[in-house]
Amino acid sequence: MDGDALPPVAVTPSEQSSAELGYPPDARLLIVNCDDFGMYPAINAAVVEAIEQGIAGSCSLMTLCPAAPDAMRRLRRRPGMAFGIHLTLVCEMPQLRWGPMTAKEQIPSLLDKEGRLFAPTPAGRAALLGQARFDEIELEFRAQIDAVADAGLTPTHLDFHCLADGGRDDILDLTLGLAAEYGLAVRVWLEPGRNAVRQQGLVVIDNDFLDSFSLDIEGKEARYLQLLRDLPSGLNEWAVHPSLADQDSQALDDGWLVRRTDYEFLTSPQAHEALRQEGIVVIDYKQIQRAWTQTISPR
Repeated sequence: MDGDALPPVAVTPSEQSSAELGYPPDARLLIVNCDDFGMYPAINAAVVEAIEQGIAGSCSLMTLCPAAPDAMRRLRRRPGMAFGIHLTLVCEMPQLRWGPMTAKEQIPSLLDKEGRLFAPTPAGRAALLGQARFDEIELEFRAQIDAVADAGLTPTHLDFHCLADGGRDDILDLTLGLAAEYGLAVRVWLEPGRNAVRQQGLVVIDNDFLDSFSLDIEGKEARYLQLLRDLPSGLNEWAVHPSLADQDSQALDDGWLVRRTDYEFLTSPQAHEALRQEGIVVIDYKQIQRAWTQTISPR
């Protein structure tokens, strides 16, 4: 009888995310995604090791970068490795210049006065986002996605290099539309975007997103271990940036020490043991992709 019916039980976002991914409500789920795959060779080698021998579960490929062909060869040899496309509109390395996939005359609004991709400084990002035309962004994003398809590879998700949730609402909306078209998920981590995407019935992270460049170098291993001990229930994500940080990469990358210490932790026995002790489940973007494609339809 209706009068005897129990009131509906409130479901928290984390419980809903866990259930949609096939886990108990109190599961502690963690995506450990290696960004910047394809940037240069020492990153490529470290990313593969961090996934195959370490605790990482997936990675994101920068199709514009010099070592992208090597990264794609590595992916073809490992068809089970989950990877996304690190959509890139900026270049932060003067000694390792990369440019757009699209012909420059087709996307002038994405380039600075010298005809190069903007640097991801605050001023550079502001200039880019202030002038970038929607149609030109779409051209470039499609070119980066299609380059992966043309290489015979199948990605799981889209995310952004140095532009949180794309940097503009319309860029995020564009990316969500492309994800629906190509059957992919999207990394969404700022609170406004997460709320909007969650209202569409799509799985996104429940808790604070971690970018490893935000951590201090000093005491980083202890900090990572503490973060694992404190990891809340629900879906969490860490964007990590491993590199072997050899002499060549140290000469061109100011962030090499961040990358080296990430690599050392991800492949350490301590990281594996912490996951085991805490009962944390590392998942990859294949599971998120499946949940998205069951919900979203092409626009």
